[in-house]
Amino acid sequence: MTSLLARCSGMILVALAGLVPARAAMVQPNADARFQKLYTREWEWRKAEFPDVDDSPTKPVVDHLAAIDPASQAKRLDYWTQTLKSLDQIPRAALSPRAQLDYDVYRPQLQVLIEGQRLRDWEMPANSDSSFWSDLSGVADKPFRTLADYRNFIRQMNDIPRFFAEEIVNMRAGLARGFTPPRVTLQGRDASIAAVAEAAPEATFFYGPFKDMPGNIAPEEQVLLRAAAVQAIENSVIPAYAGLLGFFRREYLPGTRTTLAASELPDGAAYYRAKIREFTTLDMEPAAIHELGLAEVARLHAEMVAVMSETGFAGDFPQFLAMLRSNPEFYAKTPEELLMRAAWIAKKFDGKASQYFGYLPRARFAIKPVPDAIAPFYTAGRGGPGVYLLNTWDLAARPLFNLTALTLHESAPGHAFQIPIALEHTDQPAFRQNVYISAYGEGWAVYCEKLGLEMGMYETPYDRFGMLGYQIWRAARLVIDTGLHARGWSREQAMAYLHDNTALPDHEIETEVDRYIAWPGQALSYYLGALTIWKARTRAETALGSNFNIRAFHDTVLELGSVPLPVLEARIDRFIADGGKGPYPQME
Repeated sequence: MTSLLARCSGMILVALAGLVPARAAMVQPNADARFQKLYTREWEWRKAEFPDVDDSPTKPVVDHLAAIDPASQAKRLDYWTQTLKSLDQIPRAALSPRAQLDYDVYRPQLQVLIEGQRLRDWEMPANSDSSFWSDLSGVADKPFRTLADYRNFIRQMNDIPRFFAEEIVNMRAGLARGFTPPRVTLQGRDASIAAVAEAAPEATFFYGPFKDMPGNIAPEEQVLLRAAAVQAIENSVIPAYAGLLGFFRREYLPGTRTTLAASELPDGAAYYRAKIREFTTLDMEPAAIHELGLAEVARLHAEMVAVMSETGFAGDFPQFLAMLRSNPEFYAKTPEELLMRAAWIAKKFDGKASQYFGYLPRARFAIKPVPDAIAPFYTAGRGGPGVYLLNTWDLAARPLFNLTALTLHESAPGHAFQIPIALEHTDQPAFRQNVYISAYGEGWAVYCEKLGLEMGMYETPYDRFGMLGYQIWRAARLVIDTGLHARGWSREQAMAYLHDNTALPDHEIETEVDRYIAWPGQALSYYLGALTIWKARTRAETALGSNFNIRAFHDTVLELGSVPLPVLEARIDRFIADGGKGPYPQME
């Protein structure tokens, strides 16, 4: 789920490691206290600025949306800049080892926040995959537990007209300087706005929490809340969406740019490098990423051909892909079948979890279909705290041979497993519990897909082919993202590359490529993150030999929360130096 803060600071908050001032100093007793006071003060300020910065399932619903006008954005740039200056007055070497780890996460996080403000990312608050108007469905999908939650949500709905008006001002500023998503990636996205603007109040996702209210709210109070919700949707929400719909259709979409590459944006080459640093936490040249992608695609293709041979298929690779895309036996007949198969896969993992993880999260997750309003343009699935969203729209684009890899990625042990573990580590600073670093989080989830081989999750060669197809899909992103944004690739060229190298359905190929075009750099985080984790594990296995414990390794990776990749690598080096001892006792 993408929060408002994530969008305002570059879609998903990530951290860039390695830009830490080098100072020699003795550990100072008060340095930890100074550092803790600084980041605690900044986090409390951040929570006040962005009510949804903590979007954990247990957080109460807030009664308003963030202020996003230019004056508020300028204030944030100044505040974070001053905070960074204050942080640099605390020598890293003077901190305790634990505080140094926090420092290595926090300082780059501030840099990313500052860079997002300087780039004025908030002037482009929507792309082919995510938008401020569809993100609001995440609030409506949270569990409402108290009377205050419902009353606050009604107040929040009444704040939407102000919020949308400020977003429109920002989008107009982006239009004026050519800072928009490419027009082709926004085609048809007005449907998600119209789904609210042209609906009856009770038919919108905003009314969802009021349909089935908890028994601790008196029946007479429920009647009043439902009436107030209908009034807020009718008088505030629907008019705001209707105004946005008119702006989007008449002014914004016709004014968006017709170019594709990030390099075509204002100061585009520097912008793309900044996005590479943001999403990967590495400072890599686009050319190096492109070449790495080509090499990995070639390696994975050879593995896919070998698995194809196991199935007994007599044709060549393109014919095998065509068969997989067209054979009805590989596709669910109903949305319910797809959901139930995913539930079975998730439950199958539950039976194996204790063999691979010492620490298991207390939080559970639901499996739900992607809402109809956004399903046509949404990914195959998405997971997070408390939920695994599965796209049941257009079942012919949802192959079952991909479902095991998808479920391991989005539910457990992927996003719906890793993020709750981070939230449960309340001994860590809030900026580590609540901030999602794409290279770490997506890298972990892609790692989990391949981990499914060891766990015995893939029952047929077709399932293993699906897993390899997901791996090559992420490797291909290294080629496509850099091709589009640094080498002048066309949209058709990018789609052809995915079509020829993966078994993804054509509809998903189109939505994915549009996402890469509109979201420069984000697609790079998946494979670079997974590769880092696998290399770190191989290094640990080689060094520790029989002392290597898979549960201890996984616990060590997950106990960190969300961190830059260099921080993760440094932690595994310490794991090796400590003889493979994890953060928790291991039960034999």
